[in-house]
Amino acid sequence: MLRNWVIKIYLKQNFLIPSIKELFEVQIIFIYLLTHVIIGGKKGCDNMGLADFERKKDEKINGVIYDMSPSPSFKHGIINNNINRIIGNNLKNSLCLVFMENLDFKYQPEVNDDYLCPDIMIVCDRKHLKGGAYYGVPKFVAETLSHSTAKRDRTEKKDIYEKAGVEEYWIVSPQGSVEIYYLEDGRYVLEQNYMLQTDKEDEDYNADQEICLKVFPHIVMTLSDIFEGVF
Repeated sequence: MLRNWVIKIYLKQNFLIPSIKELFEVQIIFIYLLTHVIIGGKKGCDNMGLADFERKKDEKINGVIYDMSPSPSFKHGIINNNINRIIGNNLKNSLCLVFMENLDFKYQPEVNDDYLCPDIMIVCDRKHLKGGAYYGVPKFVAETLSHSTAKRDRTEKKDIYEKAGVEEYWIVSPQGSVEIYYLEDGRYVLEQNYMLQTDKEDEDYNADQEICLKVFPHIVMTLSDIFEGVF
């Protein structure tokens, strides 16, 4: 299948009927892709294989590698995209950057090579960006719960972000909840715990509730913004 795909791309780009020599060259390209991209690849957020056109994610905590497959539900992706888009639009012309599931966080590089792959991460100290990883302290992290990561997001990873000094940590559930933790005196304190209510007739209606990031108060989003397209 992949070999045929490579040949089709070649033909489309060159508008030619390939000679035997050219087909042989395409075969060489196919073998290279097979051995260097599909079978090879790095661990962490950037491990992408062309075999099934999806990115594989894993994390390493205390020397143990956790495979984060199978892929989470589509709701997980929608929520991450919503948060990432809002933050990204508000960080334009800023030294800070937002990353979505595509940058490893090396949280104790002086001790080991453990890493996490946050769903959403804001970094501002660019000198700590190296290759596919960040070696500094993120300003903000959000994790959207999935079946494969929910327990770690609430326990081990929360503790890691706390010890690393991440000032604000969100735990978002596709069921409609947002937990917001602020770092105070080296410990996380639950600042807010929202549960989306969309019925305007309900006295607990809060879809228009505005939430701003503590470190970036100009970045504001509502609960309906976060869960747009989910319900």
